[in-house]
Amino acid sequence: MTKKPTTEELLNLLDDKYSAIHQDREVHLEGLLHSNSITYWDYIHTDALLGLQIQRTNLPDEMVFIAYHQINELIFKMILWEIKQVSDSSSLEVNFFQDKLMRISRYFDMLTTSFNIMREGMDVAQYNKFRHTLTPASGFQSAQYRKIEFASTELINLIDVRFRGNIDRETPFEHAFEHLYWQAAGKDYKTGQKSTLLSNFENRYKEEFITFMKVYNTKNIWTRFKELPLEAQQKKSLVEAMRHYDYTVNITWVMAHYNAAKHYILGKDGDGEATGGSDWQKYMHPKYQKRIFFPELWSQDEKDNWGHDVE
Repeated sequence: MTKKPTTEELLNLLDDKYSAIHQDREVHLEGLLHSNSITYWDYIHTDALLGLQIQRTNLPDEMVFIAYHQINELIFKMILWEIKQVSDSSSLEVNFFQDKLMRISRYFDMLTTSFNIMREGMDVAQYNKFRHTLTPASGFQSAQYRKIEFASTELINLIDVRFRGNIDRETPFEHAFEHLYWQAAGKDYKTGQKSTLLSNFENRYKEEFITFMKVYNTKNIWTRFKELPLEAQQKKSLVEAMRHYDYTVNITWVMAHYNAAKHYILGKDGDGEATGGSDWQKYMHPKYQKRIFFPELWSQDEKDNWGHDVE
């Protein structure tokens, strides 16, 4: 048990802290006399948080849809926070790496099971009314999810399978960006025409994405894993953790999303078209794009049949 520091020791520690930043300890202590005590609602900013769910219609279940997606974005933020600690570690240690990886996986496990809230938590008829007010927006446009992908693996593993043979590490990032797998959801490759969904997304985030791609090109999870000593890379529990993360993100979670979308879009009242107008079935289903973050950890047979055993 750690010994509690004495008052004198605390004051000395405060002296060290404020001296290091050229501040007067006494000024900061006096400031405490006038500060208010913290409350839960001030610390969490509850009022601001609960004021962010703004509906576009008067259909009650739209509130479920908005709140659910906002929760997802908060979880994505937590995932990126964990990945950054792995990426920025100057002396990466296997137990630290594995601990962070399991944290990230648990977030995605939670996201996967939470899709029942979406699948069973909204009236199909209501959804197919309010969703038309969202056009041309789509969950496709989650910038944080794209960043999670960039931060998880080498860029080649996110390229559309049709173009991987023509892209390598020497390919300019701008060119690689135009051939990412999710471009297939918003681009006609015969004409080069981009949908409004994709154009709006790129206008807002393209430069930010390219910068992020460059930063994580050499410090994504897959690259950092391969920097570990060979013995650590062969550690059974770590390999299982890597495979679990890969499968969870690129098959389990994707299929939970896919089946929730199918439930509403292809239901008896659905029209089969996503709000952004994308070919959502081919874009989402893992068997088409074979998104695999850590390809060397899977057998050739597993990669060839990626996503074929789920519906």
